[in-house]
Amino acid sequence: MQKPKILVTGAGGQLGRSIQDITAFYPGFEFIFFSGQDMAVEQKAETESVFDAIRPQFCINCAAYTAVDRAESEKKKAFLVNAEGVKILADACVAYQSGFLHISTDYVFNGKSSVPYKEDANVDPINVYGASKAMGEALSVAHNPETIIIRTSWMYSEYGSNFVKTMMRLMKEKKELSVVHDQVGSPTYAKDLAHTIMQIINSKLWLPGIYHYCNEGNISWYDFAVAIKEITGAGCILHPVPAVAYSTPAKRPPFSLLDTSKIRETYGVDVPLWKESLRFCIDNIQRM
Repeated sequence: MQKPKILVTGAGGQLGRSIQDITAFYPGFEFIFFSGQDMAVEQKAETESVFDAIRPQFCINCAAYTAVDRAESEKKKAFLVNAEGVKILADACVAYQSGFLHISTDYVFNGKSSVPYKEDANVDPINVYGASKAMGEALSVAHNPETIIIRTSWMYSEYGSNFVKTMMRLMKEKKELSVVHDQVGSPTYAKDLAHTIMQIINSKLWLPGIYHYCNEGNISWYDFAVAIKEITGAGCILHPVPAVAYSTPAKRPPFSLLDTSKIRETYGVDVPLWKESLRFCIDNIQRM
């Protein structure tokens, strides 16, 4: 009997590579990975050609334009990948009867809440990246009402460029560092999210809609850096500073905490504590 095929786009990114790492846990599926170089999701003919050749039962869309600051000056490019590309994938999934699971972000919110964001909270992005992801969500649902969207926040992993790896490097290079203390959220270890995605697909319970997933906890970037310092044993001195101390092209939401109760209750997902996952990831990075 042929295994169900899972097409993973954006395979070169943090989440795509983390899914590659866990395929052995899911031997009942055949995984096909395409990076942005292999398949540009914003190219309709290219995407349709891949779907026609593979005919996947599921598509996990990890492809995204994620350069938050650069998006302010590359708006067209951000919307092309994060909105138009999502629409093309949503249409292809309808045409080939594939379950479409799309990854989105906490940046669709303005960060003015004082309680963790639930899935039905109003979207109100404050930067181009967030606006492009919000449009991608809207287009995916409009073109494919069976879409499952998972919003996540502050993703990190053993791969690519992320806060954890940057802090580990800077703490070796510098005696002192200043880190923002007034932006609050919860980190997400990409491998935890990868397992959650596969738990949903493996459950055979396809309930379309938006879900939130991040690790358990409520911290600032400064708290995150302190934990990285503690786990690695770095001697670097850390200073908490307000976000206004850093001038960046894109505004960041000051509050990014996501309420994960829906995904827990619907799919029985276990959400690890952020520090446990951070320790596991740092151990892996140090062994690489």
